[in-house]
Amino acid sequence: MNHQTVPDADTEPGSAPDPSTVLATGATPEDAARYRALGAWTGDTHWKLFRRAVDAWPSETAATDRHRTVTWSALDQGVSRAAAVLSDAGVCRGAGVIVQLPNSVTYLETVFALWRLGAVPVFSLPAHGSAEIRHFAAHTPARFYVSTATPNRHLTRVHRDLSDLVDAGELTTVLVDEATPWAGAADLPVPDAADVPADELAFLQLSGGTTGVPKQIPRTHDDYLYSVRASLEVCDLRHGDVLLVALPASHNFTMSSPGILGAVQVGASIIFATDPMPTEVLPLIAEHRVTHLALVPPALISLLNFPGRDSYDLSSVRTVWVGGAKLSEAAARRVRPELGWTLQQVFGMAEGLVNYTPLDASVDEIVTTQGRPMSPWDEIRVVDDADVDVPPGTPGNLLTRGPYTIRRYHRAPEVNARSFTADGFYRTGDIVVFRDGTLTVVGRAKDQINRGGEKIAPEAVENVLLTHPGVHDVSVVGVPDDLLGEKIRAFVIPRGGSDTAASDPAAAGLTPTKLRKFAREAGLSSFAVPDIVDLVDEFPLTGVGKVSKKDQQG
Repeated sequence: MNHQTVPDADTEPGSAPDPSTVLATGATPEDAARYRALGAWTGDTHWKLFRRAVDAWPSETAATDRHRTVTWSALDQGVSRAAAVLSDAGVCRGAGVIVQLPNSVTYLETVFALWRLGAVPVFSLPAHGSAEIRHFAAHTPARFYVSTATPNRHLTRVHRDLSDLVDAGELTTVLVDEATPWAGAADLPVPDAADVPADELAFLQLSGGTTGVPKQIPRTHDDYLYSVRASLEVCDLRHGDVLLVALPASHNFTMSSPGILGAVQVGASIIFATDPMPTEVLPLIAEHRVTHLALVPPALISLLNFPGRDSYDLSSVRTVWVGGAKLSEAAARRVRPELGWTLQQVFGMAEGLVNYTPLDASVDEIVTTQGRPMSPWDEIRVVDDADVDVPPGTPGNLLTRGPYTIRRYHRAPEVNARSFTADGFYRTGDIVVFRDGTLTVVGRAKDQINRGGEKIAPEAVENVLLTHPGVHDVSVVGVPDDLLGEKIRAFVIPRGGSDTAASDPAAAGLTPTKLRKFAREAGLSSFAVPDIVDLVDEFPLTGVGKVSKKDQQG
């Protein structure tokens, strides 16, 4: 098989990047020189970060999941075995490797083994379907795929749906049992660590958006590890603390704010939860004396409203980070009185900019704003639709630039033209008020659905439902929901009309339940399957004949 490597820039696969051109993130040589001179980019890499932790705290607990607990030394041994298995499968420096693993020690072993090899992790979520995995394989390009061999109904379906790529030799899969991973590694040589420059492409992260599939965000070691260090400067995670990882491990929020990599930096132990719901999170907090956790607003609200919450000892928790979607002021005001925890709101994006409410901020700032830019070198502009700066305190479109904010997506020139200004500012799509150094989010300019922190493009859901032979047309919108923020509502016009026993045989027997099942089986992410499906005869139209999604949102 011909294993192609991930290019550093928007070049053709296999071509060598010109060292005089911009970095993978879009930063120019002048940008790089400036950020190095400022001390933001230090030449650190993810592999060096891990090695420092192993050398500093070999016998201390590094991570725990439902199957095992490992020290930093034992985790290092697992990383070596993982590197041996992955290398034997053909993974080498520069190879794109799709990682689709649940929260687990195995996840840590996999990503650090890839960084040891100098490979490029292509992060996906456990909930992604085969449609997204196929896109990552073709677009990155990535010719390797690591996932779990532990029984999982959704991922088993994904593996089955990818079998044609495997049979054609286009994708090499490595399936790992989470309880007893890396079987057969004992007889394999452990490859030496690759010598990778800090400004080289480290991994591809995912972004939500309005296109049919997630955009890929290129990150270098230099820019991403700066974001981790900057987060630690404004957060209180330190050596000996216990971090609960309840959100998907491959999320940017979970990885770096300050997240898993922050825990590695300071020597905090990591506890993996399988999901962020109270029945999973509360016992783990009590058992492991968790000090920090990150949640999206729906998970926090579920925890606040959980009837059995008071039966658990939650006194060990110092700080809860809440981000991924806007937290309501009403919910924010409940955290300290009801839980006794410090709330630190986090507003950021995988593309870069991260804001935190200061730990010593007033209650009003903590509950009514989304924080302050964490880096002194974050550049903020708030502009009108003509890109003219608006007066302080006036709502406008948020533009940002800085040492950890990308200046282009991976291999997406048309999207880049829309998403970035000519001088490198990222158009976040948020409508904000910037006043006295604080950001308050007041809305979204981009057309996407934020379902519990997961960003879903309506077009992606519509395109899947439109492949059903009984569907004439589809319009997907987000509708308000007290728990999730937004739910996905699909208005479907069946062939022959909303009477599903109508004249077209393909539409006979069409029901909301069958359409939701069809969406799942078609490879749509589980979080993108419509929550509500309405069978209708027609869509409401605007005065110019376009579908009025505003009217559909009620």
